Amino acid sequence: MGVVILDFGSQYTRLIARRVRELAVYSVILPGTAPLERILAEKPQAVILSGGPRMVFEPGGPKPDPRLYDAGLPLLGICYGMQLLVQRFGGEVRDAGNRSYGADQLVRAEGSLFRGLPNDLAVWMSHSTSVVKLPPGWRSLAATAGNPHVAVSSPDERLLGVQFHPEVAHTPRGMTILDRFLDAAGVSRDWTAEASLEHTLADVRERVRTGRVLVGVSGGVDSSALALLLARAGVDHLAVFVDHGLLRDGERGEVEAALRPLGLGLEIVDASVRFLSALRGVEDPEEKRRVIGREFVHVFRDVARVRGPFRFLAQGTLYPDVIESAGGEGTANIKSHHNVGGLPAELGFELLEPFRTLFKDEVREVARLLGLPDSVRLRHPFPGPGLAVRILGEVTAERLDIVRKADAIFIDTLRRRGVYDEVWQALAVLTPIRSVGVAGDERRYGHVVALRAVTSVDAMTADWARLPHDVLDEAAQRITREIPAVGRVVYDITSKPPATIEWE
Repeated sequence: MGVVILDFGSQYTRLIARRVRELAVYSVILPGTAPLERILAEKPQAVILSGGPRMVFEPGGPKPDPRLYDAGLPLLGICYGMQLLVQRFGGEVRDAGNRSYGADQLVRAEGSLFRGLPNDLAVWMSHSTSVVKLPPGWRSLAATAGNPHVAVSSPDERLLGVQFHPEVAHTPRGMTILDRFLDAAGVSRDWTAEASLEHTLADVRERVRTGRVLVGVSGGVDSSALALLLARAGVDHLAVFVDHGLLRDGERGEVEAALRPLGLGLEIVDASVRFLSALRGVEDPEEKRRVIGREFVHVFRDVARVRGPFRFLAQGTLYPDVIESAGGEGTANIKSHHNVGGLPAELGFELLEPFRTLFKDEVREVARLLGLPDSVRLRHPFPGPGLAVRILGEVTAERLDIVRKADAIFIDTLRRRGVYDEVWQALAVLTPIRSVGVAGDERRYGHVVALRAVTSVDAMTADWARLPHDVLDEAAQRITREIPAVGRVVYDITSKPPATIEWE
């Protein structure tokens, strides 16, 4: 029970799902053209139609199963979704030359969606077509100075539409508007961390039954929580930590010290020579991820031959990983995550990914319930391919040493200055650029290291962290002083989007 979100290609569809979950409602995303039977299989209490890049009146514009409109479910259309509703019930949508991108403001707001809210709400628009005629009996609920129909409803208010995007932070009262829709639809508010944990445990037990599971553990919150989840579910498993030689400074010892006391059956595999050999000469970031994914599987197969058999390979894959690797239907491939798009076709195991539909903060809450220590639970995310994707170009022992030391200095500076917990993720990147500098009285031609720190909630979007200048100054001075090969340090001030958090 919960909400089905039909995806018509909006860049914000996953954000809608996230916002609905924040309101304690389970959400699932399906293709916009999913047949009614697939939608009803989710037992939804309401359906949200997402935005999209197409125009509802153009040939081939995606449309939902027409039977959906007669299924008796409350519907909320957002942007393209609102225009679908209007067109379906006899209204008119056209390119009226009234394009609207970015911030706007309502001049009128009424009806159930806007109950208790002021008329002059700030909203975020992203559309080039407008509703110019309402369906018979429908009502206009809101307007801007340039658009008389930016929110509409059917006569019984079972069908509602908004032209703006309530799911984005730039619509400050958008969560309230979504909350009003869920209230009007009578949707159950029972999606909590506890419910998520019980749901996931039940799924794992049902899927695995008597099978054995090999779980790859990186020491981060996702894979560590996964190992604890398997133990809680009573699943026969072996946790394997692969030292691929691409770890941060001292990470192997930290992981072992944190996880062994939790009672996990933990095996450490040193495969650093194998990974570095496989990466020799590889510069393309997508190829790096594929190579690393392939080598991980080879290591797991080697372990399975000795400690197996294992039916399943469990991974701490999250929803953002799946989305960025084009694991969702109709999504663009942003980058292949080593544990999603980087896996070989012939895996040799059945994949078990219990967190595949969860966001990072949801996994952290599950980890809290499972008893994972905060030292692991609140740790900054670290990519499975490790420092390989923080080196632009070929991965060599020398370049690894530089970026590893730079990363350690940056993180140490953030911790000592008390700002580590204020950022979602912080990292150092070794660029392929060299820069002229001066050391003493001599010319130096050194490497350029980029520092990056971001704030985020779920890694779907992120903003660059406004770190104090004196913190950045200390980090830069230490890096150039303690790593003679580095001659210049820069700070990345790009948000996500348009950038990703990692550089590769």
